[in-house]
Amino acid sequence: MIVEEIMKTDLITLTPKNTVLDALQLMKNKQIRHIPIVDEDKKLVGLITSNTLKNRLSLENIENRKLKNIIEDIMIKDLITAHPLDFVEEIALTFYEMKISCLPIVSGGKLVGLVTASDLLYTYIELTGANKPSSKIDIRVEDKPGILSDIMSIFKSHNANILSVLLFPDSKDEKYKIVTIRVQILNPLSIINDLKKENFNVLWPNLPGVTQ
Repeated sequence: MIVEEIMKTDLITLTPKNTVLDALQLMKNKQIRHIPIVDEDKKLVGLITSNTLKNRLSLENIENRKLKNIIEDIMIKDLITAHPLDFVEEIALTFYEMKISCLPIVSGGKLVGLVTASDLLYTYIELTGANKPSSKIDIRVEDKPGILSDIMSIFKSHNANILSVLLFPDSKDEKYKIVTIRVQILNPLSIINDLKKENFNVLWPNLPGVTQ
């Protein structure tokens, strides 16, 4: 998945010559926490966030004269940006490593979108299928070729619609992995029974008398 598929494009922006008061009122009225700052050619020149205002202006004791200051004086100018064709997982890594809450998306030198941490979180929820009625099954498997195909054949025999498949390393033994499968079935008991019959170690759901 690329950033273009999840970025916001209906953007609310200000110019460097708008005031701090403009930014505060816009954030309150639109219930947003990030405002890209662009020039007359829509070129990204800065960024204002709610944290920027809190950290630089001490909002609890802000003076009226500071509200009239132009955004150019306090905006973030050393920006990290991304391109619409960047991969979402790479963007997520940037958020984690740089400890940022939003990322302007730029193409051809102009602002074309914005991605926030909330956007990434919701994308993860959608990708895993956690927003749909479903069941999650965790299976501990030996890390060897063909093991995932063996598991999928059991789900196929039940005509089960798989929403997502995730693999994680087993923290206790590097020779094993944890396979997390989200399936669009509310009662996966029959699938779990068949997994057990094939000697798969089902970790979750931990049903008494069914799983170890």
